[in-house]
Amino acid sequence: MNRINQKLRENKKLLSIYFTAGYPNINDTVTIIQNLEKSGVDMIEIGLPFSDPLADGPTIQDSSTKALQNGMTSELLFQQLKDIRKTVSIPLIIMGYFNPVLQYGVEAFCKKCQEIGIDGLILPDLPVDVYAEQYKDTFEKYGLINVFLITPQTSDERIRYIDSVSDGFIYMVSSASTTGAKSGFGNAQEDYFNRIANMKLNNPQVVGFGISNNETFTQATRQAKGAIIGSAFIKHVTANGIDTIDDFVNTIF
Repeated sequence: MNRINQKLRENKKLLSIYFTAGYPNINDTVTIIQNLEKSGVDMIEIGLPFSDPLADGPTIQDSSTKALQNGMTSELLFQQLKDIRKTVSIPLIIMGYFNPVLQYGVEAFCKKCQEIGIDGLILPDLPVDVYAEQYKDTFEKYGLINVFLITPQTSDERIRYIDSVSDGFIYMVSSASTTGAKSGFGNAQEDYFNRIANMKLNNPQVVGFGISNNETFTQATRQAKGAIIGSAFIKHVTANGIDTIDDFVNTIF
């Protein structure tokens, strides 16, 4: 069974952390992953930086720009992660945009992911219909889960279609905006969380965008299986360095 599915079966609320590979420094990737697992994080999203990150807020955009300037590429990331499964056992997901995957070669990219122990991909700009028609078989051949995003604007019909194509979790974007930390969720978001919970989907949901502290984590996971933190974590690492990851995670639980 895929590590993501195993993790989703655990009787707890899950914390997933996103960070940008190659940031703050080019060789920090493995250390950050190892420190996150030691601190009790359940899943990790490894951001593959891209020059035109449409869904990302300023914090993640800035980290992507710096990582690219540092020299991060798909090939370098694969080199850095080639022995990651010798020390890390929690699910690892690569999150990025479809263009670098296409440039690398979709099958070659998926094969490399399988070789190094990546469990899934999140590619926000790969439409679910295109995935289902052209790439689903390839992802499944290499044991990769593809995670799709839904937003408050996504129709029930579309959500049910995404649910039918998915085999892991659904990334539930908390609001119609770019990524970034927020102080709390309002009534509109609570209504959205309730709406999705009442749909009784086959795949559990993990909430992302706007999670930054214990309050927003608790709100987001009241009905969802877990929550994803990105911008707040990157801000912490920028200000305090990668040796203080435990301090950050301790403020969430």
